Amino acid sequence: MAEQVKYQLSENELPETWYNLAADLIDPPPMLHPGTGKPIEVADLLPIMPEELARQELSREREIEIPGPVRQLYAQWRPSPLFRARRLERALDTPARIYYKYEGGSPAGSHKPNTAIAQAYYNKEAGITKLATETGAGQWGSSLALAGALFDLDVQVYMVKVSYHQKPYRKLLMETYGARCTPSPSEETEAGRAVLAADPDCPGSLGIATSEAVEIAAGDPATNYAGGSVLNHVLLHQSVIGQEALSQLALADDYPDVVIGCAGGGSNFGGLVFPFLGAQLRGGRRVRVIAAEPAACPTMTRGKLSYDFGDTAGLTPLLKMHTLGHRFVPPSLHAGGLRYHGMAPLVSGALAADLIEAEAVGQTRCFESGIRFARAEGIIPAPESTHAIDVAIREALRCKENGVGETILFGLSGHGHFDLSAYERYLSGQMRDDSVDEDALGSALAGLPALVDA
Repeated sequence: MAEQVKYQLSENELPETWYNLAADLIDPPPMLHPGTGKPIEVADLLPIMPEELARQELSREREIEIPGPVRQLYAQWRPSPLFRARRLERALDTPARIYYKYEGGSPAGSHKPNTAIAQAYYNKEAGITKLATETGAGQWGSSLALAGALFDLDVQVYMVKVSYHQKPYRKLLMETYGARCTPSPSEETEAGRAVLAADPDCPGSLGIATSEAVEIAAGDPATNYAGGSVLNHVLLHQSVIGQEALSQLALADDYPDVVIGCAGGGSNFGGLVFPFLGAQLRGGRRVRVIAAEPAACPTMTRGKLSYDFGDTAGLTPLLKMHTLGHRFVPPSLHAGGLRYHGMAPLVSGALAADLIEAEAVGQTRCFESGIRFARAEGIIPAPESTHAIDVAIREALRCKENGVGETILFGLSGHGHFDLSAYERYLSGQMRDDSVDEDALGSALAGLPALVDA
């Protein structure tokens, strides 16, 4: 009998509810209105999102039912497989047991459709006809474009300019689904024009692209904003990842000692680890949780826990999060999905409560680990996912050095088929580790909003 490498659930075992970590964290800080400094209420969010998503954003309920039409669409790729990385274990000669939850089997190639489908559904139900959004490396833009096609919604995507040029096939995928993709900063919005006036060669950032998308949504009653990460309701929708992983590890008669996810805004990371943290907070087994972030955009390891805007122009509500400052423009690293100045408030709250730890890693080391993984397991990982792979490999080597057989689970958030130009740069020796501009970081942190004492 061959060794089992894949643990599957049936479509009937899809989670019926999303899990909300806010129910189990102690007093998560509220989102604040930027004009009044008072906690945001549902009505304050209605200009850019439907009522049900606004309620989910502010909810403290532990479980929220997944609508039937959303579960039906999930069934095309969910439950996603949990793999035992036996070949990687042998290559590392480690006593550790390594598992990875693979989200690259969705039509868009990543975990992002888990929330794109849900957001498109609620917007369609509310009578909205168009969605505007930002995207970094393009996984989110591709996913919302897919959801727009499935629910007959027009989709406008502002894609960070450096990624727009690095990853042309992501743009083509969005256009194939029917979306319109514009490099950001652009001349289409006041926010974009202001950035270009100050820096015509600006490579863009997720904060700038968010400003453009929010501006478009706020100015058109038929258009809403859809966010791919950071916000509570986005992490809520992604919780299907960790819920499935809990059930699949039970099939393997195992439970993780260490859970690892890459983290940019927090959606993939939170989606995997929050169900494990929730079980722990309710008296279950303790797990060590590691967030792997890029050294060139070290939000958790070098950022400040403070109220800040989610976008560069200061159009969004204020979020209590680890931030590098909303005006910080990260270097042009290839893991474009991790180039965000702030970390999700729920992830930031978990870090502040010592429920998780964070580690910053350089991109050349991540690509080395990603290739090591690909040659053992056969899947070429997205650059974002290589951050989790790098930390997982080093944790497995720690187990080898210490002679302990711990169980390691990491999230493989997507495939890297649209990122081969980045692998080409690494394999040809052209890739370098970007460093943080200390003056720019200091200036951005000095420009945090003064409205609230963080």
